[in-house]
Amino acid sequence: MPDLIYDKRDFYAIFTYNRPERLNAMGGTLTSELAEAMDDFSNDGNMRVGIVTGAGRAFSAGGDLKEMAEEGQSGDRSDGGARALVENFPYSQNEKPFIAAVNGLAIGGGCETALDCDIRICSTNAYFGLFEPKRGILAGYAIHHMPRVIGHSAAAYALLTADRIEPEQALAWGLVTEVVEPDRLLPRAVEIAEMIAANAPLSVQGTKAVIQGWRLAKMDDSYRLYDWVGKTVLSSQDAIEGPTAFAEKREPIWQGR
Repeated sequence: MPDLIYDKRDFYAIFTYNRPERLNAMGGTLTSELAEAMDDFSNDGNMRVGIVTGAGRAFSAGGDLKEMAEEGQSGDRSDGGARALVENFPYSQNEKPFIAAVNGLAIGGGCETALDCDIRICSTNAYFGLFEPKRGILAGYAIHHMPRVIGHSAAAYALLTADRIEPEQALAWGLVTEVVEPDRLLPRAVEIAEMIAANAPLSVQGTKAVIQGWRLAKMDDSYRLYDWVGKTVLSSQDAIEGPTAFAEKREPIWQGR
């Protein structure tokens, strides 16, 4: 089975992360299959809206910490710099709108994947979390973008406490626009896609471009600071210990170095 199910309909496509046995973590061939699907979606003039969801009980658990531990890696998902994050979070970069239909847990990079989409809805079974501080690593995309999506105070709470964010809290913060029952999640996402697709394509694309222009304003300053901070945090012994402890199902032993 592919790690990504790419299902094209009349005017929209559903991107389903399909690694349920690993809670749809971003490992295996998921990234490469997503890149191929995004290329096809971008170049297909009939495709107007994308919907992103997950198979099984998870939307996405983010980075595959088991794979990281096996390979002796830290949690640095940026592959040498924060600017490379756009390769792993492509939805905001695309001119066509994307809807995150968050069916289950969305933690770490999974939460960031949802943030990268233009519109987010979730089921009552969903929850969000940025647990990177529990693993000795840094959130990537969310550090830069979450404060602009939900505001400084709410983002600081989520990023610093590594607390679990339930659907009601996500709705109150504006992290999602709707919470629906599980069997209504995809139908509701399709309804939203239909409303978007009924509008003039250039108007939709232009509107998204302006919204993203505000969201990305002066983002280079944030990336530069992240690169500097990351040299210390993501190369530390704690950044190795966090994923290792997770894989070994034990509490981490922090060294602060």
